[in-house]
Amino acid sequence: MSEPYETAAALVTSFEGFSATPYQDVAGCWTIGYGSTRDAAGQAVSADTPPISQGQATMFVMRDLQAAFAAVNDNVHVPLTANQTAACVDFIYNLGVGHFAHSTLLRLLNAGDYAGAAAQFTRWDQSAGHVIAGLLRRRVAEENLFNQADPS
Repeated sequence: MSEPYETAAALVTSFEGFSATPYQDVAGCWTIGYGSTRDAAGQAVSADTPPISQGQATMFVMRDLQAAFAAVNDNVHVPLTANQTAACVDFIYNLGVGHFAHSTLLRLLNAGDYAGAAAQFTRWDQSAGHVIAGLLRRRVAEENLFNQADPS
């Protein structure tokens, strides 16, 4: 695995936590494992989705991270460090490609305004109009990672 992939996977699993059974996240979306919204067959998770093992959950994360990395490659048109890539991938994993693709974060990033883009992470700390402490912690972690120099 590459460095940004490992970094993104660690961020995802640390913030998502593991659940063998389906649950609804703060936005009411059915998820399982480490926040995956699709089961092994690619079907949407529901209350009826059977429990999974931690190993299966890890496989779901790896599958879902591939799509998030593809979204970064498709939408970002400026050079990114490994840490900047991992931060954007975690953002996409948590919020979805659509939110990223239409965000001011991406617009500023593609304009070369890295500092402005970094400052946008924490604007995504709400669900249903309410600040969610866990989302704010995650957005701060993404911003910090985005601004952190890659290890040499």
